[in-house]
Amino acid sequence: MAEPDVTLDRLEDQIDWYDRKSKYNQQMFKLMKTATIVISVSIPLFAAFAAYRSIEGKMVALITGSVGATIALLEAFQQLNQYQQQWITYRSTAEGLKHEKFLFLASAGPYAAAEYPKKLLAERVESLVSQEHAKWASTQEQTGKSPTKPEQK
Repeated sequence: MAEPDVTLDRLEDQIDWYDRKSKYNQQMFKLMKTATIVISVSIPLFAAFAAYRSIEGKMVALITGSVGATIALLEAFQQLNQYQQQWITYRSTAEGLKHEKFLFLASAGPYAAAEYPKKLLAERVESLVSQEHAKWASTQEQTGKSPTKPEQK
């Protein structure tokens, strides 16, 4: 029975985690932006419809105000959660980890002449992850959030 390869297992777990988080943040960013665009377009359409149908002014003001507030909430939520920035950062980290994996498996780049390639891989993987953590903490501080990172494998 072969021994588990802790370094490669950790690398695979990290690639999977960053890949999933990147996809989630991309989906949330696009969902928020799409909703904001669709709702924004509805304001002038509703105002035109209300004028055409002679709908009472108070009702128009209530609806357009509510729609405007919804847009502001969506934008605030997107800004608070930094979906676009996290999507890009997580994707970049996932791709960096994949790059290290392929170089290691091909015995290329820094691994070609390394005396202990697995040790070098572990160090480089942890360096990439640590750099991402530092960026994440900095982003949290800039947005005024408490730096408590989501559970990571």
